Order: sequence, then structure tokens, then C-alpha cells
Amino acid sequence: MDLVLRAARVITPDGERRADVGVEGGRIAAVADRLDGARVVELAADEVLLPGLVDTHVHVNEPGRGEWEGFATATRAAAAGGVTTIVDMPLNSLPPTTSVAALEAKREVARERAHVDVGFWGGIVPDNLDDLDGLHDAGVFGFKCFLAHSGVDEFPHVTGDELRRALHRLGPRGALTVVHAEDPREITEPGPGYRAFLDSRPHAAESGAIATVVGLAEETGARLHVLHLSSGHGVAHVRDAKARGLAVTAETCPHYLTFVAEEIGDAATEFKCCPPIRDAANRESLWRALGEDVVDLVVTDHSPCTPDLKAGDFATAWGGIASLQLGLPAVWTQARRRGHTLHDVVRWMAGNPADLVGLTTKGRIAPGADADFVVFAPDEAFVVDRDALHHRNPVTPYHGRPLAGVVRRTWLRGQPIDDRPRGRLLTRGDA
Repeated sequence: MDLVLRAARVITPDGERRADVGVEGGRIAAVADRLDGARVVELAADEVLLPGLVDTHVHVNEPGRGEWEGFATATRAAAAGGVTTIVDMPLNSLPPTTSVAALEAKREVARERAHVDVGFWGGIVPDNLDDLDGLHDAGVFGFKCFLAHSGVDEFPHVTGDELRRALHRLGPRGALTVVHAEDPREITEPGPGYRAFLDSRPHAAESGAIATVVGLAEETGARLHVLHLSSGHGVAHVRDAKARGLAVTAETCPHYLTFVAEEIGDAATEFKCCPPIRDAANRESLWRALGEDVVDLVVTDHSPCTPDLKAGDFATAWGGIASLQLGLPAVWTQARRRGHTLHDVVRWMAGNPADLVGLTTKGRIAPGADADFVVFAPDEAFVVDRDALHHRNPVTPYHGRPLAGVVRRTWLRGQPIDDRPRGRLLTRGDA
């Protein structure tokens, strides 16, 4: 073996075990009780070897809005948080990724700046139906759309009929469509405080839109995925879709599993996101849905901006939370309190996201997979300091919050990630 990682605790798809993990040519060659290698790295007694996490919901914003976030800073933050693969969302960059030309512009910017592997979503907007086949052929991992205003005018939302037409085109090709599911008819103008903002985007906005998604999955046979589920009221629709064998999956995010509305002050715009963070009882309903595998995965929806856009009040501030570096400890802090294991967390944040987008060599410690690893100290605690974060504008609701679990090292294809950008650009079907 080129390299052997030796650990008392290794999280594999089958559970936790003591193992040696052997690497050849950047891939995992063997997982066994004992292996010999040219180089042997023995983990400390308090460290656990995890597969590199896969975050399929990241807004990098280059080209066009690099002052919000760029590939160099976003992927450094990812690596520091144990994320070795990201899939970049099609909006907030200029131009948005709604054509092959825009996809190529994004790839060109990312090519020499990525510290982790990067894939790309395409976008569905009202006027790009004829661009979808080309984007699919160019290797995007699927297509993102909004049922309500996206927050940026250059990426308009689609109606149910417009989404239906796109699904009839994409469904026969097996393409995945991921949906920001809020019903604009249920959304009202927010007031300046948090309660007014929360009331402006009620449970009914999500649950109604998710019902629409489920109906379209049944009608078209297309694969559909509900993004950033924040409402426990929407869980029933996802549960029903799965029970009926529809190709519907769902995700939630660390902030919905961590924070609660009762603790958010009227000036704390760092907590603003859409859909919003809801009450404590709702948080527990999301945790139950995760534990029951109704919600399939946890991804960050890393959506940064410049500090000035987070200023003001909840009626005007940008809606987005940047947490790419903190997702693993944030989820682990809450998961362990509820009796979940690291094996559960790895399933939600590595294996299932990789499976969602067809990355069969990512998100698992198993022979044939990429040698992407996280050396994680689950019992070490730290207090979040915004100045220690790597994303471009370190605005975060986690500042000052104690979290459990420290990422000590991250490896990409058998090499420790350092200051040299060695990430690859991925296309659908890469294995």
C-alpha cells in the first residue's frame, strides 16, 4: 500500500470498527484488521476516521459575486470542516448556471482554485427550457429551481406548470430536480423583527409547496428532492411520498437542527434564512424525521454574503447562513444528545448526499472509494470564533457557541489538504 491509516475507530458503511485502511493511487484498496504500507499513519486514541463529507448544497457565487464568496475561500472552509466534495448551486453567481456557456464560465473560475472536489447543479428558470438538455449532457448533477422568489432577480422562480414542462423533459433522462419548496401565495411581506419575519413564511408555505412537489413526482415519474426542509409540517408529505414508492427525497440543514426561534432576537439578522428557523418543538420533529430516515440527508446550504447585506433588520437583510466549516460539529453536538452515533452522522452527511447525486466513490470508507478522510476528535469541544473561519465573510450565527467535535485533518485522495488547491472538477457519472 502507498499509505495505511491505522485507527481504533473507523466509520464504515457497515458500522464502526477498529481497522487499517490501505490506500493505493488515491483510492481505498483495502479495509482490514492489519495492513502493511510504505507509510503508516496511526491516529491518536481520541480520534475517529470518517469518510470525507459530501455537501450537495453550497453557494459559492463566483463568477460575478466573488466578494460574497469564492472557490478558494469556500473550499478552504469546506476542508477545515471535513467536507471533501461540494456541489455548487446555480444561483448568486453572475451569470447563473442556466446555460452551458454559464456552466463553462463557472468551471473556468473554479479550475485552479478548488481545495476540494467540486461538482455543479444546473438551474431551471422560466425561459431556459431549451438549455436543459445541453446542461444535462455537459454533466451537471441535476437541476435547481425555486417555487418562490429566489432572492436574486436574475434567477426567477417557476410556476407549477413551468416546472411540470421541465420535468416532462428531464424525467425520461433520469435527471434529478431539487426544489426550493415554498408557496409564494402563502408568503407575506415581513416586518423588521424576527417574529414578524417568521410569521411571513408560515408552515403552510412549505407544506403546500412540498405537496405540489409530491404531486408532480407522481404525475411525471421524475426524481425530485426537497431542499432545506425547515418545517415539521412538511415531513408528512415526504413520508407519504416514500410510502407510495415515489422518487422523492428530502434534506435539512444544521441550523434547523441547532437553533430555535425562541432564542433569536429582533436584531440578530445573522440568523435570517429562507425558509426560516422555527420553534423548538419543530426542531425535534426534524430530528425524529432524520432518525426515521424520512429526511435523508443534512447539508449546509452555505449561503454567504458581504457583511453590509446582513445589516439592517429582518425585512431587508440577506437571507442565508454560512456554515460550511461548522456543519459536522454542529450536527454532532445535537445528534449525540439525542442518542445518535457517528455512523448516523456519516450516513446523513457523507453517504446519503453522495448517493443522491450518484457519486459512488465518495462518502464511504470502503474498497474502491476515493481516499477522502476526516480525522475527527468527537469528544474535544471548542467555542466558535468567527475570526477562525475560512469563508470570505465570516458572518455566522454560531459565533461564541460551544460545539463538540474538532476536525484535526482532512485528506483528499490520499493526500492531506494544504494550501495547494488540488481539488478536481466533477461531472455526473464520475466514479
